[in-house]
Amino acid sequence: MKLRKVLSCVLIFTLLLGAFPTASFAAQDSWQPKNNEPFIFVHGLNGWGSDEGINSLIPYWGATTGDLMVFLNKNGYECYSASVGPISSAWDRACELYAQIIGSTVDYGVAHSEKNGHDRFGRTYYSALVPDWGELDENGKIQKIHLIGHSFGGTTIRMLVHLLTYGSPEEIAATESNDISGLFIGGKKDWVKSVTTVSTPHNSSNIYYPLKYFGIYDVVRNFSYLYAGIMGRSFLNGRFVDFHLEQFGLTDIPGEGGADNLLAAIYRAETNNKDTCAYDLSPKGTAELNDMLEITDSIYYFSYSFSTTEKLPIIGAEFPKLNTNPVIYLTSLIMVFMPEFKDEYTQVVYDDDWRSNDALINTMSATYPFDEAHKDFDETFEKGIWNVMPVREGDHGSAIGLFADEETVQSYYLELSDMLCNLPD
Repeated sequence: MKLRKVLSCVLIFTLLLGAFPTASFAAQDSWQPKNNEPFIFVHGLNGWGSDEGINSLIPYWGATTGDLMVFLNKNGYECYSASVGPISSAWDRACELYAQIIGSTVDYGVAHSEKNGHDRFGRTYYSALVPDWGELDENGKIQKIHLIGHSFGGTTIRMLVHLLTYGSPEEIAATESNDISGLFIGGKKDWVKSVTTVSTPHNSSNIYYPLKYFGIYDVVRNFSYLYAGIMGRSFLNGRFVDFHLEQFGLTDIPGEGGADNLLAAIYRAETNNKDTCAYDLSPKGTAELNDMLEITDSIYYFSYSFSTTEKLPIIGAEFPKLNTNPVIYLTSLIMVFMPEFKDEYTQVVYDDDWRSNDALINTMSATYPFDEAHKDFDETFEKGIWNVMPVREGDHGSAIGLFADEETVQSYYLELSDMLCNLPD
């Protein structure tokens, strides 16, 4: 129990900064999943998937309430927890996610890799999470998947779906037709049934501004690369943690090696100013992503935002609830009492509507990307539009089970799974 508590604190810290498939009963001949399309869960910033040793001690999905993947499998749902770069950009993470699901070598793209000064190829996944993804079944229907992302994981799956649907004109122009990844060709919009984001900063977060002003943002970014470089070439790499930064030469490919000189690799990563999660999470970076990413008209989109604040009686001011995780209570307080201002680049006005938050992400930001169509939940669901679900109570960590009520967390994900299972074609 002491070790579990320590590791829980590690997870809290990662939240502050933001291949073995999950145990599945699908391998049992007598077990038939309720869902015809598997669920792929994607972790957020500094998170991990089921193929990392830390997950057996403190699962990312479920955290202190127990392994959510095991729980959902026991309840009849085929689901997998993917593992992508904890501090990588949305583009790099989407490329890794694609390779992991389909079972192939990670291809970051010719144009993208040259532009950002890193290797084109990463590791190879010899075993696919969903071996028949995109293929026709016995009834002539395409095998689809459901994508669920927490925090920056939501941005990652939006990037994946965009590339699957529209491809990348830059990669097509820069790559021979017989050498390009299937991800960059596009034309695969029918491969995904739904996209669900949980506490995702679709429009960044106003906590960025004080972190940037006091230099904390850059310190954390630089420390993260140093930490990843040291851990990524230690015996723990691939056994306990995995930073997926071999494209920069910063970490070894587990079991293969390949890391460059530590200082040279750190310099390469730090001088790359845009191909990072830090940039993608900034207001400017998020706005640029939203300009790039397009919604797909054949896919269901759902967004769940959380709030750990409430308006106090009499004074009517927003304030963090007492049951907010104490480690991130201060960030919630700062977000509540930040003065109203307007971002010069995004033109977003941070007014009273932005005070409600989950201690890391403004509730407003998690509802939907501001440049895409949306509608509030009304018992009916539409494709090609964000179905904005009712705001749920809780902080950024409790959304995935960290120091949360077990029954509440499990009921939430059971309801979500059942809803996704019953979506019409």
